Amino acid sequence: MARRSCPLSKVYGLLEPGPVVLVTTAHQDRRDIMTLSWHMMLEFEPPLVAIVMSDRNHSFRLLKASKECVINIPTVELAEKVVGCGNTTGAKIDKFKRFSLTPLPAKKVGAPLIAECHASLECRVANTRMVSKYSLFVLEVVHAWIDPTVKNPRTLHHRGYGSFMVAGETIKLKSKMK
Repeated sequence: MARRSCPLSKVYGLLEPGPVVLVTTAHQDRRDIMTLSWHMMLEFEPPLVAIVMSDRNHSFRLLKASKECVINIPTVELAEKVVGCGNTTGAKIDKFKRFSLTPLPAKKVGAPLIAECHASLECRVANTRMVSKYSLFVLEVVHAWIDPTVKNPRTLHHRGYGSFMVAGETIKLKSKMK
């Protein structure tokens, strides 16, 4: 899969629609993949993203210890693997092996990218003030990757209780934004 750097100013367009993501974490000799749909953009530049990750998840412990993660954005072709990752715990299995996902080294963080995802956002924890009360981490995207061969990614959007919507047509409207 070909990859190239993505300008950090373009991260907003990758996350704003709210796709289901696969968050990878790593600490010492442990790594994990967690399916997550509770996220939002907080700032354009530098790109800041908030995620909510329950303290009952194995990934929570890895993120809290390493203060780094990668937000990987899958397309609909990975739907079964996305659900599988969400329905298993990384405390007992290696989800990369179980779901045949390929880890790639990140440029600026210790957690791996997922090769099969069309975009990956390397993140560092920027703020933990709301972790104890809301399990909300504020992350700064420090590097972003996209697969330039994927022109119109069909991402998954969680609708609750096993239902997903697939992103559809993209339209362009006049805007004063860059």
